[in-house]
Amino acid sequence: MAGSHDIWVVIEHAGGSIKPVSLEAVQAARLLAGKTGGQVKAALLSSQSGQIADAVACSGVHQVMVVSHPELETYTSLRYLDSLKALIEKSPPAAVLLPATNHGKELAPALAASLGSGLATDCISLDYTPEKGISAQRPVYAGKALSNLEFSQAGPVIITLRPNAFRGDSGSLESNGGISEHSSQFSELAQVLKLKDIVKGGGSLDITEARIVVSGGLGMQGPDNFKLLEELAQVLGGAVGASRPVVDNGWRDYSSQVGQTGRTVGPDLYIACGISGAVQHLAGMSSSKCIVAINKDANAPIFDVADYGIVGDVLQILPLLTQEFRRALQS
Repeated sequence: MAGSHDIWVVIEHAGGSIKPVSLEAVQAARLLAGKTGGQVKAALLSSQSGQIADAVACSGVHQVMVVSHPELETYTSLRYLDSLKALIEKSPPAAVLLPATNHGKELAPALAASLGSGLATDCISLDYTPEKGISAQRPVYAGKALSNLEFSQAGPVIITLRPNAFRGDSGSLESNGGISEHSSQFSELAQVLKLKDIVKGGGSLDITEARIVVSGGLGMQGPDNFKLLEELAQVLGGAVGASRPVVDNGWRDYSSQVGQTGRTVGPDLYIACGISGAVQHLAGMSSSKCIVAINKDANAPIFDVADYGIVGDVLQILPLLTQEFRRALQS
């Protein structure tokens, strides 16, 4: 691989804090840079980056490249694209890593197309050898197989990382990373776009980033009963998901839908409540580390993939679970 061996991470932040998915990306970058022999550098785009930059510098990176501009207060793809492209063209890295969030999924292909670079999306593993360069692994066919990707050209290559796939303590370097300031200029097209308002849907925690997901299906019998799931999720510090029929019935927003036609999740704990386990739903949650299924049908397909199963009325079991979890966590 010719050129730099450095690995860059594009930092996502909200409310003045680094998003956990970006810390996972830093962990992935450190593992990859350990093989390439390069440094880990973070690209931070913000209007006021002081405190965030300091936090990023302590997250295990060698350098934080800060691009500050009033128009970068909130994410817009064109302004982020212009800023990152200019930064990359000054000193091209071997790879640029982004979380596979809504922003990352939008920005990564645009960045790859603009740079004429290779792109690998939703990756769960990264590797490097001097002979073949950087390679990536990603699930395909609804998670039934894994695809191993190799890039035909030298970097920079653009890679998005599946949330919860690269967790671990990124730690810190022997000394905190340095912070460098960079200017940004936007194209005429980027300046045409004006952000008027941000409307947040779903819960405060994105289900793709949550480490605990409590999902409900038609077995919940109605939208009002999803309060039981919300109470359990609140006790556990998790997010509430839903099956496609629930969303189709208008009980929950699409942002909560787990499955092949919805969102893919891989939490530490996935609690499926009143979900039969259709193939489309299993495709979106089968990579969860521990699956607990609650269903009154002992022959429901969900039990085939569950680590633990409870056969019974979910509406009666959920309050008991919530009560026991609350008691255990308080003690």
